[in-house]
Amino acid sequence: MSKKRFIGNWESIKTHQVPEWYDDCKFGIFIHWGLYSVPAYAPHTWELGEVDSKEWFLDNPYAEWYYNSLNIGKGHTYDHHVEKYGRDFKYEDFAPMWKAENWDPDKWAKLFKKSGAQYVVLTTKHHDGFCLYPSKYTDFNCVKMGPKRDITGELTNAVRAEGIRMGLYYSGLIDWQYANDPIFEDDDLFGTSSPTFEYADYSYKQMMELVDTYEPSVFWNDIGWPKQSEEMMPYFLAHYYNKVEEGVVNDRFNGRFRDFLTKEYKQGKVDRSEKWEMCRGMGLSFGYNENEGDEQIIPEKDLISLLVGTVANNGNLLINVGPKADGTIPKEQEKRLLALGKWLETNGEGIYGTRCSRRESVVMDNDTAVHFTAKGSDLYVFVDGLEEGTKEFDIPNIFGELTPLNKELQTESEKTASGTRLHLKNYRKDMYTLCFKAAGQE
Repeated sequence: MSKKRFIGNWESIKTHQVPEWYDDCKFGIFIHWGLYSVPAYAPHTWELGEVDSKEWFLDNPYAEWYYNSLNIGKGHTYDHHVEKYGRDFKYEDFAPMWKAENWDPDKWAKLFKKSGAQYVVLTTKHHDGFCLYPSKYTDFNCVKMGPKRDITGELTNAVRAEGIRMGLYYSGLIDWQYANDPIFEDDDLFGTSSPTFEYADYSYKQMMELVDTYEPSVFWNDIGWPKQSEEMMPYFLAHYYNKVEEGVVNDRFNGRFRDFLTKEYKQGKVDRSEKWEMCRGMGLSFGYNENEGDEQIIPEKDLISLLVGTVANNGNLLINVGPKADGTIPKEQEKRLLALGKWLETNGEGIYGTRCSRRESVVMDNDTAVHFTAKGSDLYVFVDGLEEGTKEFDIPNIFGELTPLNKELQTESEKTASGTRLHLKNYRKDMYTLCFKAAGQE
Protein backbone atom coordinates (compact mmCIF):
# COMPACT_ATOMS: atom_id res chain seq x y z
CA MET A 1 0.00 0.00 0.00
CA SER A 2 1.37 3.42 -0.94
CA LYS A 3 1.63 5.97 1.82
CA LYS A 4 -0.79 8.86 2.08
CA ARG A 5 0.34 12.04 0.39
CA PHE A 6 -0.49 15.39 1.99
CA ILE A 7 -1.17 18.66 0.18
CA GLY A 8 -0.29 22.08 1.61
CA ASN A 9 -3.77 23.09 2.69
CA TRP A 10 -5.70 22.72 5.93
CA GLU A 11 -8.24 20.32 4.50
CA SER A 12 -5.51 17.83 3.71
CA ILE A 13 -3.46 18.44 6.89
CA LYS A 14 -6.43 17.86 9.17
CA THR A 15 -6.79 14.29 7.87
CA HIS A 16 -3.47 13.38 9.53
CA GLN A 17 -3.78 10.84 12.32
CA VAL A 18 -1.47 10.13 15.24
CA PRO A 19 0.66 7.10 14.30
CA GLU A 20 0.47 4.03 16.52
CA TRP A 21 4.11 4.26 17.55
CA TYR A 22 3.50 7.54 19.36
CA ASP A 23 0.45 6.15 21.15
CA ASP A 24 2.39 2.99 22.07
CA CYS A 25 5.67 4.47 23.32
CA LYS A 26 4.43 6.38 26.41
CA PHE A 27 7.80 7.72 27.56
CA GLY A 28 10.38 10.02 26.04
CA ILE A 29 13.40 12.12 27.03
CA PHE A 30 13.52 15.89 26.50
CA ILE A 31 16.98 17.52 26.37
CA HIS A 32 17.66 21.21 27.01
CA TRP A 33 21.34 21.94 26.41
CA GLY A 34 22.94 25.12 25.16
CA LEU A 35 24.81 28.30 26.05
CA TYR A 36 22.57 28.68 29.10
CA SER A 37 24.19 25.51 30.47
CA VAL A 38 27.35 27.54 31.13
CA PRO A 39 25.90 29.94 33.74
CA ALA A 40 23.48 27.17 34.79
CA TYR A 41 21.53 29.49 37.02
CA ALA A 42 17.94 30.31 37.91
CA PRO A 43 16.13 30.83 41.21
CA HIS A 44 14.26 27.77 42.47
CA THR A 45 10.81 29.35 42.65
CA TRP A 46 7.58 27.92 41.21
CA GLU A 47 6.16 25.41 38.77
CA LEU A 48 4.88 26.92 35.54
CA GLY A 49 1.23 27.88 36.03
CA GLU A 50 1.46 28.51 39.79
CA VAL A 51 1.83 32.31 39.73
CA ASP A 52 0.91 35.32 37.59
CA SER A 53 3.09 35.64 34.48
CA LYS A 54 4.59 38.99 35.57
CA GLU A 55 5.85 37.40 38.77
CA TRP A 56 6.95 34.32 36.82
CA PHE A 57 9.17 36.14 34.32
CA LEU A 58 10.78 38.36 36.96
CA ASP A 59 12.18 35.36 38.83
CA ASN A 60 11.92 32.73 36.11
CA PRO A 61 13.01 29.26 37.36
CA TYR A 62 13.89 28.14 33.81
CA ALA A 63 17.67 28.36 33.46
CA GLU A 64 17.27 28.25 29.67
CA TRP A 65 15.56 31.67 29.91
CA TYR A 66 18.76 33.21 31.32
CA TYR A 67 19.00 35.66 28.38
CA ASN A 68 15.56 37.11 29.06
CA SER A 69 16.18 37.26 32.79
CA LEU A 70 19.23 39.45 32.07
CA ASN A 71 17.20 41.56 29.70
CA ILE A 72 14.57 42.31 32.32
CA GLY A 73 17.33 44.02 34.28
CA LYS A 74 16.30 43.02 37.79
CA GLY A 75 15.53 39.90 39.80
CA HIS A 76 17.64 37.06 41.20
CA THR A 77 19.22 35.97 37.91
CA TYR A 78 20.18 39.50 36.91
CA ASP A 79 21.74 40.19 40.31
CA HIS A 80 23.63 36.89 40.17
CA HIS A 81 24.96 37.66 36.68
CA VAL A 82 26.20 41.14 37.59
CA GLU A 83 27.94 39.80 40.69
CA LYS A 84 29.59 36.82 38.96
CA TYR A 85 30.30 38.05 35.42
CA GLY A 86 29.87 41.83 35.50
CA ARG A 87 27.29 44.19 34.05
CA ASP A 88 28.99 44.35 30.62
CA PHE A 89 29.26 40.58 30.12
CA LYS A 90 26.80 39.72 27.32
CA TYR A 91 24.93 36.44 27.02
CA GLU A 92 26.69 35.73 23.71
CA ASP A 93 30.01 35.84 25.57
CA PHE A 94 29.15 32.40 26.96
CA ALA A 95 29.62 30.87 23.46
CA PRO A 96 33.42 30.39 23.65
CA MET A 97 33.02 29.07 27.22
CA TRP A 98 30.80 26.19 26.12
CA LYS A 99 33.25 23.38 25.29
CA ALA A 100 31.17 20.20 25.83
CA GLU A 101 34.56 18.58 26.42
CA ASN A 102 33.19 15.44 28.09
CA TRP A 103 30.23 14.88 25.78
CA ASP A 104 29.72 11.30 24.57
CA PRO A 105 26.50 10.93 22.55
CA ASP A 106 26.72 7.14 22.62
CA LYS A 107 26.83 7.20 26.42
CA TRP A 108 23.74 9.41 26.50
CA ALA A 109 21.88 7.12 24.12
CA LYS A 110 22.73 4.03 26.16
CA LEU A 111 21.45 5.74 29.31
CA PHE A 112 18.21 6.65 27.55
CA LYS A 113 17.86 3.03 26.46
CA LYS A 114 18.32 1.84 30.04
CA SER A 115 15.70 4.34 31.21
CA GLY A 116 13.08 2.70 28.99
CA ALA A 117 12.56 5.80 26.85
CA GLN A 118 11.12 5.19 23.41
CA TYR A 119 11.82 8.61 21.91
CA VAL A 120 14.11 11.59 22.46
CA VAL A 121 13.47 15.28 21.72
CA LEU A 122 16.51 17.59 21.53
CA THR A 123 16.38 21.39 21.60
CA THR A 124 17.98 22.31 18.27
CA LYS A 125 17.41 26.04 18.83
CA HIS A 126 16.03 27.58 21.99
CA HIS A 127 14.86 31.18 22.35
CA ASP A 128 18.44 32.48 22.52
CA GLY A 129 18.84 31.62 18.81
CA PHE A 130 21.94 29.43 19.24
CA CYS A 131 21.61 26.39 16.97
CA LEU A 132 22.77 22.92 17.98
CA TYR A 133 23.34 21.98 14.36
CA PRO A 134 25.29 23.52 11.44
CA SER A 135 22.51 25.68 10.01
CA LYS A 136 23.42 27.26 6.70
CA TYR A 137 21.36 30.30 7.67
CA THR A 138 23.46 31.46 10.66
CA ASP A 139 26.97 31.18 12.06
CA PHE A 140 25.52 31.33 15.58
CA ASN A 141 25.71 27.56 15.91
CA CYS A 142 27.61 24.80 17.68
CA VAL A 143 29.83 23.91 14.72
CA LYS A 144 31.08 27.45 14.14
CA MET A 145 31.25 28.26 17.86
CA GLY A 146 31.49 26.58 21.24
CA PRO A 147 31.73 22.77 21.01
CA LYS A 148 32.58 22.82 17.24
CA ARG A 149 30.49 19.64 16.76
CA ASP A 150 27.18 18.82 15.09
CA ILE A 151 25.35 17.99 18.30
CA THR A 152 22.03 17.25 16.60
CA GLY A 153 23.58 14.99 13.97
CA GLU A 154 25.79 13.04 16.35
CA LEU A 155 23.03 12.51 18.90
CA THR A 156 20.50 11.55 16.22
CA ASN A 157 22.81 8.81 14.97
CA ALA A 158 23.54 7.54 18.51
CA VAL A 159 19.88 7.50 19.56
CA ARG A 160 18.73 5.71 16.42
CA ALA A 161 21.52 3.17 16.82
CA GLU A 162 19.87 2.19 20.14
CA GLY A 163 16.53 1.67 18.40
CA ILE A 164 15.01 4.84 19.84
CA ARG A 165 13.12 7.40 17.77
CA MET A 166 14.61 10.88 17.48
CA GLY A 167 12.60 14.08 17.68
CA LEU A 168 13.63 17.73 17.45
CA TYR A 169 12.51 20.85 19.32
CA TYR A 170 12.61 24.24 17.61
CA SER A 171 11.75 27.67 19.00
CA GLY A 172 9.54 28.80 16.14
CA LEU A 173 8.29 32.11 17.45
CA ILE A 174 11.05 33.49 19.66
CA ASP A 175 14.65 34.24 18.70
CA TRP A 176 16.39 36.90 20.77
CA GLN A 177 19.00 37.38 18.05
CA TYR A 178 16.21 38.93 15.96
CA ALA A 179 14.08 40.69 18.59
CA ASN A 180 15.27 40.94 22.15
CA ASP A 181 12.78 43.22 23.87
CA PRO A 182 12.33 41.78 27.37
CA ILE A 183 9.40 39.46 27.94
CA PHE A 184 7.71 40.64 31.11
CA GLU A 185 4.37 38.78 30.79
CA ASP A 186 2.52 36.29 28.61
CA ASP A 187 1.14 38.98 26.29
CA ASP A 188 4.71 39.78 25.23
CA LEU A 189 5.18 36.27 23.80
CA PHE A 190 3.27 37.18 20.64
CA GLY A 191 3.20 40.95 21.16
CA THR A 192 6.92 41.72 21.03
CA SER A 193 8.68 38.52 19.92
CA SER A 194 10.31 38.42 16.48
CA PRO A 195 7.84 40.72 14.69
CA THR A 196 9.59 40.92 11.31
CA PHE A 197 9.01 39.18 7.98
CA GLU A 198 12.79 38.61 7.92
CA TYR A 199 12.58 36.41 11.00
CA ALA A 200 9.42 34.64 9.81
CA ASP A 201 11.30 33.61 6.65
CA TYR A 202 14.40 32.60 8.65
CA SER A 203 12.34 30.49 11.03
CA TYR A 204 10.50 28.77 8.19
CA LYS A 205 13.73 27.97 6.33
CA GLN A 206 15.35 26.55 9.46
CA MET A 207 12.36 24.32 10.19
CA MET A 208 12.49 22.98 6.65
CA GLU A 209 16.26 22.53 7.04
CA LEU A 210 15.77 20.41 10.16
CA VAL A 211 13.12 18.23 8.51
CA ASP A 212 15.15 17.66 5.36
CA THR A 213 18.45 17.03 7.17
CA TYR A 214 17.38 14.90 10.13
CA GLU A 215 13.83 13.64 9.36
CA PRO A 216 12.72 13.81 13.02
CA SER A 217 9.98 11.49 14.25
CA VAL A 218 8.62 14.36 16.37
CA PHE A 219 8.70 18.03 15.35
CA TRP A 220 8.22 19.85 18.66
CA ASN A 221 7.59 23.52 17.98
CA ASP A 222 7.66 25.93 20.93
CA ILE A 223 5.48 28.93 21.80
CA GLY A 224 4.06 29.46 18.32
CA TRP A 225 4.56 30.29 14.67
CA PRO A 226 5.36 33.81 13.36
CA LYS A 227 2.14 35.58 12.40
CA GLN A 228 3.81 37.02 9.31
CA SER A 229 4.03 33.59 7.66
CA GLU A 230 1.03 31.72 9.03
CA GLU A 231 -0.15 30.98 5.50
CA MET A 232 2.94 28.78 5.06
CA MET A 233 2.07 26.57 8.02
CA PRO A 234 0.04 23.95 6.11
CA TYR A 235 2.73 23.70 3.43
CA PHE A 236 5.39 23.07 6.07
CA LEU A 237 3.25 20.40 7.74
CA ALA A 238 2.50 18.72 4.42
CA HIS A 239 6.20 18.70 3.57
CA TYR A 240 7.01 17.22 6.97
CA TYR A 241 4.37 14.47 6.81
CA ASN A 242 5.39 13.57 3.25
CA LYS A 243 9.05 13.45 4.26
CA VAL A 244 8.52 11.60 7.58
CA GLU A 245 5.69 9.12 7.11
CA GLU A 246 5.11 8.54 10.82
CA GLY A 247 5.93 12.04 12.02
CA VAL A 248 3.97 13.89 14.71
CA VAL A 249 3.74 17.53 15.80
CA ASN A 250 2.62 19.14 19.05
CA ASP A 251 -0.04 21.82 19.63
CA ARG A 252 2.13 24.94 19.55
CA PHE A 253 1.12 26.11 16.09
CA ASN A 254 -1.01 29.14 17.02
CA GLY A 255 -4.00 26.93 17.74
CA ARG A 256 -4.32 25.99 14.07
CA PHE A 257 -3.38 22.30 14.25
CA ARG A 258 -2.04 19.54 16.49
CA ASP A 259 -1.39 15.82 16.63
CA PHE A 260 -1.28 15.96 20.43
CA LEU A 261 -1.92 18.39 23.26
CA THR A 262 0.86 19.49 25.60
CA LYS A 263 0.85 20.08 29.33
CA GLU A 264 3.90 21.74 30.92
CA TYR A 265 3.97 21.45 34.69
CA LYS A 266 0.62 22.99 35.72
CA GLN A 267 -0.03 24.80 32.44
CA GLY A 268 -1.83 23.16 29.55
CA LYS A 269 -4.65 20.73 28.97
CA VAL A 270 -5.32 17.07 29.74
CA ASP A 271 -8.04 15.31 27.76
CA ARG A 272 -8.62 11.57 28.12
CA SER A 273 -10.35 11.53 24.74
CA GLU A 274 -7.35 13.05 22.94
CA LYS A 275 -3.66 12.21 22.91
CA TRP A 276 -1.55 14.52 25.06
CA GLU A 277 1.95 14.80 26.45
CA MET A 278 3.26 15.94 29.82
CA CYS A 279 6.63 17.67 29.62
CA ARG A 280 8.61 18.92 32.58
CA GLY A 281 12.08 19.04 34.06
CA MET A 282 13.15 16.90 36.97
CA GLY A 283 13.29 20.09 39.00
CA LEU A 284 11.64 23.40 38.16
CA SER A 285 14.02 24.10 35.27
CA PHE A 286 14.64 22.39 31.94
CA GLY A 287 18.19 23.69 31.41
CA TYR A 288 20.72 22.59 34.04
CA ASN A 289 20.41 24.71 37.17
CA GLU A 290 23.16 24.50 39.78
CA ASN A 291 20.56 25.48 42.39
CA GLU A 292 18.75 22.19 41.88
CA GLY A 293 20.50 19.28 43.53
CA ASP A 294 19.19 15.93 44.71
CA GLU A 295 16.84 17.49 47.26
CA GLN A 296 15.26 19.90 44.76
CA ILE A 297 14.33 17.47 41.99
CA ILE A 298 11.57 14.91 41.70
CA PRO A 299 12.04 11.75 43.86
CA GLU A 300 12.16 8.42 42.05
CA LYS A 301 8.82 7.29 43.45
CA ASP A 302 7.12 10.51 42.30
CA LEU A 303 8.63 10.20 38.82
CA ILE A 304 7.20 6.70 38.50
CA SER A 305 3.84 7.91 39.84
CA LEU A 306 3.88 10.72 37.27
CA LEU A 307 4.47 8.27 34.43
CA VAL A 308 1.69 5.93 35.58
CA GLY A 309 -0.85 8.70 36.15
CA THR A 310 -0.03 10.25 32.79
CA VAL A 311 -0.26 7.03 30.78
CA ALA A 312 -3.46 5.93 32.53
CA ASN A 313 -5.11 9.15 31.39
CA ASN A 314 -4.08 8.89 27.72
CA GLY A 315 -0.80 10.80 27.90
CA ASN A 316 2.89 10.35 27.19
CA LEU A 317 5.56 11.55 29.63
CA LEU A 318 8.40 13.60 28.15
CA ILE A 319 10.78 14.02 31.09
CA ASN A 320 13.65 16.43 30.65
CA VAL A 321 17.35 16.03 31.33
CA GLY A 322 19.47 19.16 31.63
CA PRO A 323 23.11 18.25 30.92
CA LYS A 324 26.00 20.24 32.35
CA ALA A 325 28.04 22.43 30.04
CA ASP A 326 30.79 19.79 29.83
CA GLY A 327 28.33 17.28 28.35
CA THR A 328 27.76 15.09 31.38
CA ILE A 329 24.30 14.32 32.71
CA PRO A 330 24.11 15.14 36.45
CA LYS A 331 24.30 12.03 38.64
CA GLU A 332 21.07 12.86 40.44
CA GLN A 333 19.22 12.97 37.10
CA GLU A 334 20.88 9.78 35.88
CA LYS A 335 19.88 8.02 39.11
CA ARG A 336 16.21 8.78 38.49
CA LEU A 337 16.33 7.61 34.88
CA LEU A 338 17.90 4.31 35.92
CA ALA A 339 15.30 3.79 38.68
CA LEU A 340 12.51 4.40 36.18
CA GLY A 341 14.12 2.02 33.71
CA LYS A 342 14.43 -0.71 36.32
CA TRP A 343 10.76 -0.28 37.26
CA LEU A 344 9.75 -0.46 33.59
CA GLU A 345 11.71 -3.69 33.12
CA THR A 346 9.30 -5.25 35.61
CA ASN A 347 6.10 -3.34 34.89
CA GLY A 348 6.45 -2.15 31.30
CA GLU A 349 3.85 -4.65 30.07
CA GLY A 350 1.21 -2.46 31.71
CA ILE A 351 2.65 0.72 30.13
CA TYR A 352 3.95 0.17 26.60
CA GLY A 353 1.39 -0.47 23.88
CA THR A 354 -1.55 0.10 26.19
CA ARG A 355 -4.50 2.41 25.75
CA CYS A 356 -6.58 4.56 28.07
CA SER A 357 -8.98 2.27 29.94
CA ARG A 358 -12.70 2.99 30.18
CA ARG A 359 -12.09 3.01 33.95
CA GLU A 360 -10.91 6.31 35.37
CA SER A 361 -8.27 6.70 38.05
CA VAL A 362 -9.52 6.79 41.63
CA VAL A 363 -8.02 8.04 44.90
CA MET A 364 -8.85 5.96 47.96
CA ASP A 365 -9.57 7.23 51.47
CA ASN A 366 -5.97 6.50 52.53
CA ASP A 367 -4.63 8.57 49.58
CA THR A 368 -3.65 5.43 47.69
CA ALA A 369 -4.33 5.97 43.98
CA VAL A 370 -5.52 3.27 41.61
CA HIS A 371 -4.90 3.71 37.89
CA PHE A 372 -5.87 1.58 34.91
CA THR A 373 -4.57 0.87 31.41
CA ALA A 374 -5.90 -1.55 28.80
CA LYS A 375 -4.41 -3.77 26.13
CA GLY A 376 -7.09 -5.52 24.11
CA SER A 377 -9.42 -7.22 26.60
CA ASP A 378 -6.80 -7.21 29.36
CA LEU A 379 -6.78 -4.66 32.15
CA TYR A 380 -3.73 -3.45 34.07
CA VAL A 381 -4.27 -2.14 37.57
CA PHE A 382 -1.70 0.16 39.20
CA VAL A 383 -1.68 0.75 42.93
CA ASP A 384 0.28 3.86 43.86
CA GLY A 385 1.20 5.47 47.15
CA LEU A 386 1.56 2.43 49.41
CA GLU A 387 3.57 2.73 52.59
CA GLU A 388 6.35 0.20 53.18
CA GLY A 389 5.03 -2.84 54.99
CA THR A 390 1.44 -2.38 53.77
CA LYS A 391 -0.39 -5.67 54.41
CA GLU A 392 -3.61 -5.18 52.43
CA PHE A 393 -5.61 -2.80 50.30
CA ASP A 394 -8.90 -2.83 48.40
CA ILE A 395 -9.37 -2.38 44.66
CA PRO A 396 -12.93 -1.35 43.80
CA ASN A 397 -14.97 -2.96 41.00
CA ILE A 398 -12.40 -5.63 40.13
CA PHE A 399 -13.70 -9.14 40.80
CA GLY A 400 -11.40 -11.45 38.85
CA GLU A 401 -7.86 -12.68 39.38
CA LEU A 402 -5.09 -10.10 39.77
CA THR A 403 -1.58 -11.22 38.85
CA PRO A 404 1.34 -9.03 39.99
CA LEU A 405 3.87 -8.19 37.29
CA ASN A 406 6.56 -8.01 39.96
CA LYS A 407 7.34 -11.69 40.51
CA GLU A 408 8.99 -10.91 43.86
CA LEU A 409 5.67 -9.76 45.27
CA GLN A 410 3.67 -12.37 47.20
CA THR A 411 -0.08 -11.77 47.27
CA GLU A 412 -3.35 -13.41 48.17
CA SER A 413 -6.74 -12.05 47.16
CA GLU A 414 -10.27 -12.29 48.46
CA LYS A 415 -13.48 -11.03 46.94
CA THR A 416 -15.43 -8.36 48.76
CA ALA A 417 -18.84 -6.86 48.09
CA SER A 418 -17.23 -3.92 46.30
CA GLY A 419 -14.29 -5.59 44.56
CA THR A 420 -11.08 -7.35 45.59
CA ARG A 421 -8.97 -7.16 48.73
CA LEU A 422 -5.31 -7.91 48.13
CA HIS A 423 -3.13 -9.18 50.95
CA LEU A 424 0.55 -8.33 50.55
CA LYS A 425 3.22 -10.37 52.30
CA ASN A 426 6.40 -8.55 51.38
CA TYR A 427 5.78 -5.09 49.90
CA ARG A 428 8.86 -2.84 49.98
CA LYS A 429 8.99 0.84 49.12
CA ASP A 430 11.61 0.19 46.41
CA MET A 431 8.96 -1.75 44.47
CA TYR A 432 7.26 1.64 44.06
CA THR A 433 3.94 1.57 42.19
CA LEU A 434 2.58 -1.98 41.87
CA CYS A 435 1.05 -3.28 38.65
CA PHE A 436 -1.38 -6.20 38.40
CA LYS A 437 -2.74 -7.84 35.26
CA ALA A 438 -6.47 -8.58 35.24
CA ALA A 439 -6.80 -10.81 32.17
CA GLY A 440 -10.00 -10.30 30.21
CA GLN A 441 -11.42 -7.75 32.63
CA GLU A 442 -11.36 -4.61 30.48
